[in-house]
Amino acid sequence: MTSADTGIRRVRTLAGDPAWLVTRYDDVKALLADQRLGRSHPDPTHAPRVSGSAIFGGPTGADPAAEDVDRVRMRRLLAPVFSARRMAALRPRIETIVDELLDAMFARTPPVDLHEAVSFPLPALVISELLGVPYADRDDFRRWSDDAANLVDPDRAELGLFSLWQYMRGLVEAKRAQPADDVLSLLLTTPHEGTVMGPDEAAMLGAGLLFAGHETTVTAIDGGVLRLLTNPDQRAALAADPALLAPAVEEILRCALPPPRDDDEQRTGLMRYAREAIEFDGAQIVAGELVLLGLRTANQDTVYFPDPARFDITRMPNPHLSFGFGPRFCLGAPLARLELRALFAALLHRPDLRLAVPPEELRPRRDILTGGLQTLPVTWSN
Repeated sequence: MTSADTGIRRVRTLAGDPAWLVTRYDDVKALLADQRLGRSHPDPTHAPRVSGSAIFGGPTGADPAAEDVDRVRMRRLLAPVFSARRMAALRPRIETIVDELLDAMFARTPPVDLHEAVSFPLPALVISELLGVPYADRDDFRRWSDDAANLVDPDRAELGLFSLWQYMRGLVEAKRAQPADDVLSLLLTTPHEGTVMGPDEAAMLGAGLLFAGHETTVTAIDGGVLRLLTNPDQRAALAADPALLAPAVEEILRCALPPPRDDDEQRTGLMRYAREAIEFDGAQIVAGELVLLGLRTANQDTVYFPDPARFDITRMPNPHLSFGFGPRFCLGAPLARLELRALFAALLHRPDLRLAVPPEELRPRRDILTGGLQTLPVTWSN
């Protein structure tokens, strides 16, 4: 895309509802910080939807004021969890987890599915320890997360989200009886304006954190490994100069957003609802209408990303919008970066991986909100 392309246009979502799609980098960035847009809708039952997913598929409530209050409270509670000091303290543990997972993978006879051996367990282990969720329950919360993120089966998505909430509700009760040094206990014991969070709300927030804390990073790991394995010049450059690790991770994150279903770009975007009438770039957005902020297309805007289709680990600056921008910037961004840097740094000192199948045989997860790959078979020479 170029800056001369139409920046906003009418589209139909995967759910079949009308929406405005915003594609240019500057426009997406501006609207990410625009308080006239939000996640709530005055009539949630009849609001236009992005998809059948129970997570980011439709509105979160009916009251914009309550939405803003809840967002501010959540960010104040969670900011210390993802602070630079907390991340520094977590780094040795994450590096240990990475080494253990890679040791186990390379001890096996190739080919091995890296998605199952590393991509899923690394962020799942980290977020489980951070939240206070038993990792032994990973198969259950993984299944419920996938169901909740299903784009095409609303009944399955609702049941998945309810099951995830119900599971977290049980953990919340256990933490209320015996608090520990974890995020769930923090939510239940830290007062905000004189009150602490109730168990139902803590369970829902915990379910959201559990989902976001592993699903999106799984996709980034799959994508990063795949791009390095299919761009040997970039892999060689990283091996020759470990100082490229940080920009390499940013380039992985720029490219990490899932591709649209069936190459239909108009179905993708971060959802927002107009809280009031908005005139934007010649478009008249009516209050209550759905606006899709095209993070993926913004990350390919040639004004900021020359030759955007090229995977380039030396790309600097790299002001991608994968974590959003403004008051809703992703709180978990430091944790995701920490996990990715730890993993790709460790891979530099391991046997050279290569794909065990041709790239065209890899199967994407098309019906899941976060995308990613179903499997990522890799091999190596012992």
